[in-house]
Amino acid sequence: MIELFQFQQEAAEVLSNRMISYQMDPLLVSKEKSIPLYTVLQSITGSGKTIILAEMLEQFRAQSDHQPIILWVSKGKVVVGQTLENFSDGGKYSQNIPNYKVIPLLDCTESDIKSNESLLLIATVGKFNQKDKDQGDRRIFQTNLDKADSSLWDLLKQRSAGENKRELIIVYDEGHNLSDQQVELLLELNPLAIVAASATTKVPNALEYIVTRLEYDKALKKEDLVTVINNKDVVESGLIKKNISISGYLTPMEDAIKSLLDDFKESEDVSVKIGTPFLPKAIYVSDTNMIMNRSMVDDVNLPFDQRQARPIQIWKQLVKSGIDPEEIAVYCNLKFDSSYPAPNNFHLFSGGDNDYELFSQGQYRHIIFNQTLQEGWDDPSCCFAYIDKDMGSTTQVTQIIGRVLRQPNAQHFPDELLNTANFYIKTDERELFREIIDDIQKTLVAEMPAVNFSYHLSKSNTSRKIAIYPKNVMDLPAISIDSSDAKKEIDTIINQMNDYRNDAVNTIGEGEKITVKASIGSDSNLDSHTVASSHSNKVTARWIFKRQIDKHAKKAITLCDLADPKFDALIEYNSNAANYVRNLADQIVGIYRNRSKIVQVPWDTQPVGSVFDGKDSKDFTNGLHHKYSGFNDFELRFATELDALGLMWMRNPANGFLKIPLLDGKGTENFNPDFIVWDTKTIFALDTKGKHLVMDESRRKLFFIENLGDEGVNISVKFITEGKYDDRGHLIDPKGYSVWKLKQGIVRVENCTLLSDAARICVEQN
Repeated sequence: MIELFQFQQEAAEVLSNRMISYQMDPLLVSKEKSIPLYTVLQSITGSGKTIILAEMLEQFRAQSDHQPIILWVSKGKVVVGQTLENFSDGGKYSQNIPNYKVIPLLDCTESDIKSNESLLLIATVGKFNQKDKDQGDRRIFQTNLDKADSSLWDLLKQRSAGENKRELIIVYDEGHNLSDQQVELLLELNPLAIVAASATTKVPNALEYIVTRLEYDKALKKEDLVTVINNKDVVESGLIKKNISISGYLTPMEDAIKSLLDDFKESEDVSVKIGTPFLPKAIYVSDTNMIMNRSMVDDVNLPFDQRQARPIQIWKQLVKSGIDPEEIAVYCNLKFDSSYPAPNNFHLFSGGDNDYELFSQGQYRHIIFNQTLQEGWDDPSCCFAYIDKDMGSTTQVTQIIGRVLRQPNAQHFPDELLNTANFYIKTDERELFREIIDDIQKTLVAEMPAVNFSYHLSKSNTSRKIAIYPKNVMDLPAISIDSSDAKKEIDTIINQMNDYRNDAVNTIGEGEKITVKASIGSDSNLDSHTVASSHSNKVTARWIFKRQIDKHAKKAITLCDLADPKFDALIEYNSNAANYVRNLADQIVGIYRNRSKIVQVPWDTQPVGSVFDGKDSKDFTNGLHHKYSGFNDFELRFATELDALGLMWMRNPANGFLKIPLLDGKGTENFNPDFIVWDTKTIFALDTKGKHLVMDESRRKLFFIENLGDEGVNISVKFITEGKYDDRGHLIDPKGYSVWKLKQGIVRVENCTLLSDAARICVEQN
């Protein structure tokens, strides 16, 4: 089962609750038809929208009084194939929706529609995007006499299951591709909701009327219909890379590729040294059958060594530079004449979607694509991209950047080289490079302020190094949570928990349902009222328990014996048993927070790696690296005073080298101090973010980091705030500074007038 991050869990809950609320009180147009809820999950590439939508569906099923039918559609054939594989038995998301039967849309039968089992149907829009339903081989609109006496489309409209009509939810992946024609066809099915997942909130014209009705009749605002994933949460979770580096080249293609391969080798060496579970990959994007530096079509009636098509020229340069041809794939519709074939070690995939599976089976680390790339390909190991923007090429750089942003293994590594997406753009015009940078800054950078962005333009074959290496070898210890004391108490509570496996009373809950009365043959004078309804969709006590803990302290679940058979009890979402399980989970969260402690593990250390050279980098004398970037005004002033003290120090990157786990589990699960200072016996972890961290009782434990064993240095955490405060957090004077530190076992504040004095106090032994 894939574990969700906090922001993913919260987004799924918002979406499912929105649909449940609308199900209880829909906007009616007749006694049998309602206006569907149109809601959007707005998230950037790499944020995990598929797992968010899966959790949304599982939560909706748990709270609904009937087994729903889900129609999951997307534009691309490869994307749909991946979705089907991931949700089917054995797929990586299958355990997240264990109560759904997952099948391709065209495999759906009448018995599937009428069964008492949640159903997830997956299809491309091509399966039904046909206005004239009698043409073509669109089997979805045709009657299959061997299986049913009405078409699948009609069955989906009726959705009869005994005396009930099953709810239909339509999920449209990459919702910005939703056309008016598709909308009109989907609306024929009278769904409860249409959920569009997209990086934008563009509304198709055919849905504007529905959105207007929802906003007017339901008094809903835009924020009530759109769930936006905070891009900062995505970056801090490790799902996407932290840095973007773009280099422009007013030079021959060979120079740009040489720079890429030099940096590629550097990252490869770091990856091997650290022992990462991946090796970096690179893509090369260009026109397909055009001649390099000329707007002419390449002649296929020439021997391979005389061909000038851009993919062939790139391939030749890679091989000349020492890249093994067995690691190079050419994925584009490159043309060859049978009289002049490509060499045997030239691995060409020219069949588009039909070649994708074969291509995926290869261990290629250098892939040459055409301008559109291959839909569905988004390998997180890809850290490098060469883009040929020469001679009027229409390649969209921002689209390509989105394909390279995913982070390998969904974790940031202790060297910024492995957390960076690198782009090498060959262009023949300085102004074109400026336009590209402006476009990126207006879109990606504006949307993702948590991602560091750096660029430069080169007229030679030398590249600007984006990695700043440390002057000395300095180690940092691993810091973790010791919950041994909490574990004993939690085991006792779970052993004593109620067993609801044979309880037929407390496991039943009550829900609400809107019913409608109207005169036969008339849609006017609709009368609706709320009635109680029993919930038929049960979930395990384990399902309730785990989600409740995940809301408040995700790491506490590792202390619980979820294999205990009592968690197998099937209970309804709003039952007394469910409330009991939630209260039990809350009790365990409290024990986890109160009885756990933060400790350092001195024998588990990691050397500090390189940092990213941002566009606003500043030079320092005593920093472990000779320059740092990403400061706000207060941080820069404090760094200047810290540098003047003469001790070795460093700017700790966001989600950086020193991570201190938090016990509350809300939002960011790790505390990343802004600065690290090394003294002979102590590592000082200093932060300038504000007193709210200090006044939160659970986070005060940051000051008490114990040492496992007798070895290792001490870790001293201190906070620096602008303004003078007393020990209770009350502002005394807006001028001056406060240093919060541990003194004789108590968190105390020390005030000072000068920032230089605050920096000095921060590195004093307690």
